[in-house]
Amino acid sequence: DAKTMLLPDSLTLPLMWAGILVSMQGLTNLPLQDSVIGAVAGYLFLWLIYHAFRLLTGKEGMGHGDFKLLAAIGAWGGWQILPFVIFASSALGAVFGIAWMLIRRQRESLPMPFGPWLALAGFIAVIWRPQVTDFMGRLLFP
Repeated sequence: DAKTMLLPDSLTLPLMWAGILVSMQGLTNLPLQDSVIGAVAGYLFLWLIYHAFRLLTGKEGMGHGDFKLLAAIGAWGGWQILPFVIFASSALGAVFGIAWMLIRRQRESLPMPFGPWLALAGFIAVIWRPQVTDFMGRLLFP
């Protein structure tokens, strides 16, 4: 995604199904229901953002591969990690994008890939799932 601005289905869809199958086989402590809800919620959240942005601006704000990547992340980590992944990837992308524009002295905005930030935040959230879900629980429900 960083080079081509594309996240191919041949990468994102097997990753999503693998997360669901691993959960279904009981190879992780993530219940199958959380995996499936995570995949559906991940996809639908970015799908809704995409369509709202397109309705308001007439432009595409992200690619469909981003929906599928967040679905894959949700399949591996469950719906509980999605708020963290969305917030962290958006924050990382914004900080990097602003820094990039300042360094290059750009005034106009250019398309920037979101996939690398989703992948990084998703990796962190899946690896440290208990800590991430505990943190988000305390943050959202003090």
